[in-house]
Amino acid sequence: MTVSKLNAKVDGFLNKAKTWKDEYVKLREIVLDCELTEDFKWMHPCYTFQGKNILLIHGFKDYCAILFHKGALLKDAHGILIQQTENVQAARQIRFTHVQEIVAMESILKAYIHEAIEVEKAGLEVSFKKNTEYTIPEEFQTKLDEIPGLKTAFEALTPGRQRAYLLHFAAPKQSKTRVSRVEKYMEHILNGKGLDD
Repeated sequence: MTVSKLNAKVDGFLNKAKTWKDEYVKLREIVLDCELTEDFKWMHPCYTFQGKNILLIHGFKDYCAILFHKGALLKDAHGILIQQTENVQAARQIRFTHVQEIVAMESILKAYIHEAIEVEKAGLEVSFKKNTEYTIPEEFQTKLDEIPGLKTAFEALTPGRQRAYLLHFAAPKQSKTRVSRVEKYMEHILNGKGLDD
């Protein structure tokens, strides 16, 4: 690991880390040994190859993880990649709960990282489910039918923003909760904003 590869923002992230600090440091060391460029995106250490995102390091309450942006394309010879939720299409994680796990898996992690780099070099892309494959909740469809401007605004959103809304609106079991969600975000949609904008 050469000092010139280190990103000051990642140093700041590590210095502020209250949990998983030892794990982050070890993961950083392993990743940088694989000739990736260190960056800081989405508030986490992110590692790229020729400007393309390969992986990021992040932590949660019960574990920390390496997240491969195109993990769905990896062979996963050791069966260790985890799909965070059923709606995550491309990314996959390898999770850790203590630094000893990372040390024991170092050679495996490097093999996965090198495979992810090869996926990027080959220009492979994940085939994403089209938004037309998602169900539009009845409560939202009613509003789209009632308010033509809402339909126009929704169709003008990026596919990712559309998908986020459809998943968010469809999640509740009760119709009144779905209605409430739709009403809460109608103004956002009309203003061309995504769910989290």
